[in-house]
Amino acid sequence: MSEPLRLGLDALVDVLKAAGEPTRLRLLALLAAGDLTVTDLTEILGQSQPRISRHLKLLGEAELIDRYQEGAWAYFRLAHEGKAAALVRALLKHVSENDPVVQRDGERLATVKRQRAERAQAYFSRNAAEWDELRRLHAADEEVDAAVIKLLGANPIDSLLDLGTGTGRMLELLAGRYRRAIGVDASRDMLSVARANLDKSRITTASVRHADILNLPFEGQDFDLVTIHQVLHFFDQPDIAIAEAARMLRPGGRLVIIDLAPHNLEYLRDEHAHVRLGFSHQAMSDWVRKAGLDVEQVVDLHPGQQGEKGLTVTIWLARDPRRLMASLESEGAVLTFAGRE
Repeated sequence: MSEPLRLGLDALVDVLKAAGEPTRLRLLALLAAGDLTVTDLTEILGQSQPRISRHLKLLGEAELIDRYQEGAWAYFRLAHEGKAAALVRALLKHVSENDPVVQRDGERLATVKRQRAERAQAYFSRNAAEWDELRRLHAADEEVDAAVIKLLGANPIDSLLDLGTGTGRMLELLAGRYRRAIGVDASRDMLSVARANLDKSRITTASVRHADILNLPFEGQDFDLVTIHQVLHFFDQPDIAIAEAARMLRPGGRLVIIDLAPHNLEYLRDEHAHVRLGFSHQAMSDWVRKAGLDVEQVVDLHPGQQGEKGLTVTIWLARDPRRLMASLESEGAVLTFAGRE
């Protein structure tokens, strides 16, 4: 049995006041199901935007929801961290799904998500031919996915950061293994696709944000796994992205990079905006070490039937050595002390 939450009386009363109002409780239930805008929420609840905004402000002040900006839009979701948010998640488990108001909110939420999925699918369809062409050039996605899973092993992941999340593939692949996850991308169209995919897979422990992976808007040392999947070949200076990824890692955290090995398909520069034609083991390892990480494993996945025209996918697994170093130093201190005995 998990330990009960411990809040002081004043803090507990504040949480209950914030959540203990019908509209705000409905908002919390909706935001537990994923990221929504004020427009989404006014459409679902049938209330005015000023009223919804006022309720969201109160919930934010109580640290029950997170808010983040994406261009002109602000997205909200139920907070993942903190005792107050954990208490609200526990309360929401007691809300009956058969309540008429809850049922109606759920139906309207499904409509909003369906419209979101249709917009995302329209963008995806416009670009599907290009993506399919690239996928045919290298090892099958399923083979790459299996290799990533094997490299990571069976240990659970507390917090995942996926840089250049695209369609949210890594968030879907690792769902069920992490407690929380954030995917970031510079393309709002791709974020729409990722959100629709998360909705479709009913993944509520992950969210996506608009951000520059060269200048991330997060505190450092907040994630125990960072992934960069088929992104670095679009950058003139991939080492900056790797250094920023390393900054995000907790001591002992891991970085997984999936990208292309060196190749000579020059047309990818003009037709698909590739800046780099793949990366050698040496170049990537040098950048990773410069960022303060240790390279643990490197795996090459060859293109199979494509022969010389195919592209090899390489996976690099690296780790922040600080926790290991601290452990070794601790063991060394014990051994030295024991030797003096």
